Amino acid sequence: MNFEEQLEEGLSLLHEGDYDHALDISYQLQKMEPQSADGFHLEGMVFQKLNQWEKSIEALDKAIKREQEKSGFYNLRGFANLQLENLEKAKEDFNQAINLDDSPAAHRNLVLYMIMSDDGNEAISYLLDRIRNNPKDVENWILMGDLMQRAGQGAKARTYYEQAQKMDPDNEYVKEQLAEI
Repeated sequence: MNFEEQLEEGLSLLHEGDYDHALDISYQLQKMEPQSADGFHLEGMVFQKLNQWEKSIEALDKAIKREQEKSGFYNLRGFANLQLENLEKAKEDFNQAINLDDSPAAHRNLVLYMIMSDDGNEAISYLLDRIRNNPKDVENWILMGDLMQRAGQGAKARTYYEQAQKMDPDNEYVKEQLAEI
């Protein structure tokens, strides 16, 4: 099996929840092509699924060393730092991911950072700006609904979820949230 086929198998195993085998493949990939970031990226993703945040960060550091322009690497490392409550490191990584390619996942995680930093007002302002600038991004509407829900503002949360549902009628998460309000 060549490198790309093995990488695909590793990613497939990761998504199937076979973390041991996915991790084995990540190590094989690292041996096959030590200068490639892909094996280290796969390793970092496996360790995130296992909630082994420090090991994920170590693997992602190696991936970033090999390929510094991938926003996903920074976003994943930021998420691991967020889990460890290394909030400033997380924020730096999310901002780097956003600077590289305006990563929607990094924007979502930056909002989580704001919430974990007890700055809900900043999160709300940030999301409102995102909604104004890109009203078709359903994730921003969902996040805003989540924030309103957490703040005990059920009626406001409902309006954000309803807008999200208009944009993505099959979104199960939105259906669940609306059913609970």
